[in-house]
Amino acid sequence: MTEKPIAIAADHAGYELKTLLGKELEAAGFTVLDLGTYGPESVDYPDFGVALAQVIELGKADRGVLVCGTGIGISIAANRNPSVRAALCHDETTARLAREHNDANVLALGARTTGVDVAKACLETFLKTDFPGGERHERRVGKLG
Repeated sequence: MTEKPIAIAADHAGYELKTLLGKELEAAGFTVLDLGTYGPESVDYPDFGVALAQVIELGKADRGVLVCGTGIGISIAANRNPSVRAALCHDETTARLAREHNDANVLALGARTTGVDVAKACLETFLKTDFPGGERHERRVGKLG
């Protein structure tokens, strides 16, 4: 069985970082489902957060990456969907804990607040970290929706 693609989306502020992270994913052997935006022209971040959330909800991807200027708005938009647990991460520790404690399935990043090397490290950590489960964490994640 082949692994589902990783969905990726961004607004205009996150376009450049999204493109770079998409290339990183492909170089690591992942299939990328790029949901846009496809250029630096101004767009509305909720449209892209919702699009990625719908792909997760429909089972076309199990994991995703979202990027906007701060990562805040696009993660709020995605998290309105109960199938999504998007975590805004700023470093490897928050990326690891988002997976270990919250079973986050979407990594959100801020292109204007997170450097490229840190964003790459967050992505790598997010993808390689499993959710260990356990009664305490499963109970808490279950309360999320």
